[in-house]
Amino acid sequence: RPRRTATVLLGTHSPLQPSQVVSVSLVGSMRNGAAGFQRVKRGWVWNQFFVLEEYMGSDPQYVGKLHTDLDKGDNAVKYTLSGEGAGSIFTIDQTTGDIHALRSLDREEKPYYTLRAQAVDINTNRPLEPESEFVIKVQDINDNEPKFLEGPYTASVPEMSPVGTYVTQVTATDADDPTYGNSARVVYSILHGQPYFSVDPKTGVIKTALPNMDREVKEQYQVLIQAKDMGGQLGGLAGTTTVNITLSDVNDNPPRFSKSFFHLRVPESSAVGSAVGRIKAHDLDIGKNAEVEYTIVPGDGGAMFDITTNEHNQEGIIILKRPLDYETKKAYTFKVDASNAHLDPRFQSFGAFKDTATVKINVLDVDEPPVFNKPSYVMDVYEDTPAGTIIGAVTAQDLDASSSPVRYSIDWKSDLDSYFDIDPVEGTISTNELLDRESIAQHNISIVATKLNSPVLTSRVAVTVHVLDINEFPPELASPYETFVCENAKVGQVIQTFSAKDQDLPTSGQQFSFKSPKEDLKTNKNFTIRDFGNNTAGIVTKRSGFRRRLQEIYFLPVVIEDNGYPPKSSTGTLTIRVCGCESDGSLLTCSAEAIFLPVGLSTGALIAILLCIIILLVIVVLYVGLRRQKKKETLMSSKEDIRDNVIHYDDEGGGEEDTHAFDMGTLRNPKVVKENLYRRDVKPELKRDPRPPVSQDNSTDNTMQPSLKRKIALHLVGSDKLRNKCFQMDCFLILLNILMLKKGNQGTRITSHTKSSVRYQNGPISPVTE
Repeated sequence: RPRRTATVLLGTHSPLQPSQVVSVSLVGSMRNGAAGFQRVKRGWVWNQFFVLEEYMGSDPQYVGKLHTDLDKGDNAVKYTLSGEGAGSIFTIDQTTGDIHALRSLDREEKPYYTLRAQAVDINTNRPLEPESEFVIKVQDINDNEPKFLEGPYTASVPEMSPVGTYVTQVTATDADDPTYGNSARVVYSILHGQPYFSVDPKTGVIKTALPNMDREVKEQYQVLIQAKDMGGQLGGLAGTTTVNITLSDVNDNPPRFSKSFFHLRVPESSAVGSAVGRIKAHDLDIGKNAEVEYTIVPGDGGAMFDITTNEHNQEGIIILKRPLDYETKKAYTFKVDASNAHLDPRFQSFGAFKDTATVKINVLDVDEPPVFNKPSYVMDVYEDTPAGTIIGAVTAQDLDASSSPVRYSIDWKSDLDSYFDIDPVEGTISTNELLDRESIAQHNISIVATKLNSPVLTSRVAVTVHVLDINEFPPELASPYETFVCENAKVGQVIQTFSAKDQDLPTSGQQFSFKSPKEDLKTNKNFTIRDFGNNTAGIVTKRSGFRRRLQEIYFLPVVIEDNGYPPKSSTGTLTIRVCGCESDGSLLTCSAEAIFLPVGLSTGALIAILLCIIILLVIVVLYVGLRRQKKKETLMSSKEDIRDNVIHYDDEGGGEEDTHAFDMGTLRNPKVVKENLYRRDVKPELKRDPRPPVSQDNSTDNTMQPSLKRKIALHLVGSDKLRNKCFQMDCFLILLNILMLKKGNQGTRITSHTKSSVRYQNGPISPVTE
């Protein structure tokens, strides 16, 4: 059996031993008449070469050697190389099989290349062995430093945290091969930030390293972290990042007053609810941990004053709860506590998280205006109350020691129409005229109280007068409802819900009832009214089969009644339009065009069609008018438009003597027709003409040849009777004129004929001859 063995010699940069030979033996055999190969021997199988990345040598880098046992050293074998980078990156010596890298390679760019090699006969280029595939891997070197892709980092940790509290984690990546050597093995360390923080060398987790770090002492820390490859050994590449760490606040400080005693002065005229003083306790914390709550310790001032916190500056604002009276009490003293709103139980062992201060308020005497016994007054009066009726009273008094009398008046700006009057001494308010609630339902007037011995001191109070309603107006429909019913509506279907309104007050207590008129209940077979009992009602169909073609609009009366005393009622009318709808009840159209255009033509299309019809009619009318005008102009041609025309024929004629048999003036003057309806023969004058004169007798004609007369008569006249007469009579010219009339040449007359022609002129011709 033939036997072939291929041997591959690896390069010196392989992880294996240098110049290790790998051989593969292939055995060929013939079995069952077919050629085949059977492997009989196999040495160390290896199909990888290695090349060092970032090679900086001047000569091409040696990769390895290809060899086959068929190569006897006689240069009869040629080695070829194909695949990734063949020829551009890698080259092979065709004789020796040595493979070299032509340029420096970067593993991070491409970690390996797949190529194919083959041994062929150098003379015939016939393959000596099957093509073999192998890989050239780029061997990594430590040429990339670790990088923090997410840096710089920002983190926070609560102040006063114990040692080992987690802060954050940093991560560095190395582009070198993690499976080869220590090029990608990273170790973390702190370059700046000790002794406050520490970092785990393997994971990069940063933790606190110092206990009880106080934010009020130092809030911001900047930590510099280093990541070094080669396991942190000497010669490794390193990268750094910055971590900005902030100590977040915790409530570890109580509020403190700047002083323990506050002295305030307040006029007795201060209004209730007004601020009479401010105090403040300071807290070193921030945010919600610095929020302060102030409370008045129960005692002397607890009933007179209150204190609240200003959210913006955390000041305590003292509020007057009750009126001050210098004559009653001249000073108040009380204590105020300031405490945090949000306590941290971890720090309660430090002591009470509050502070206390004393506040003394002196009341200053002020000459005060009168004081009303109520802050405001409300009065009711019916709109039909007679003028002069007292509707209420106001009372004010002077609380000063002088106790001056008080006088009352109405501010004229609040009662421009003088609906009311007030007694200046008693303070009773009365009406000046009848009130109308429908015009003004509520009057707001201002009453002024003045001290008699000090007119500049005045006080005001608001008086609201409600004008109560009596049932004057009947209810009516709330709005003009637009109601439609579908052509496919069913019996008992509610097609519209409506309500009512009433000008009487109060609107909240109004109750309306709805019903159909008694006479409509019997006659209306289309719709009815259903009262829902909640001030609304509905229109209900009593039948189906509504059609717009039969009736488009229905009117439905409805009786509305209120619950006033006495009750009022009115009758309103609801307009219901029949519309086309979808099967689900949604509206399609209610317009009249839908009735006439069931195919769906719109109004615009209908108008366009009508316009086209009108334009066609106008064109026809104009055309007929022009035809008539043209025909009339032809009939009414001017007499002065005279043109000579010649009609040629071959036979001889009698000439102008043929005209003596009839009156040519008749042809020239149509009026003669009406005056002389009979034929006149004019005796011709004697002329020196070799031809004999025309005979007076109408029965014969010697001036024209009979054959010529007969020929023209037969040609021009269709009547046998007229032809015979024309043949016997001297009427040749008359026949020619008759022909012109028949042919439509109403404006042409024949005046003479000769042997070979007939002469005629344009002008009016009377049809008397016919």
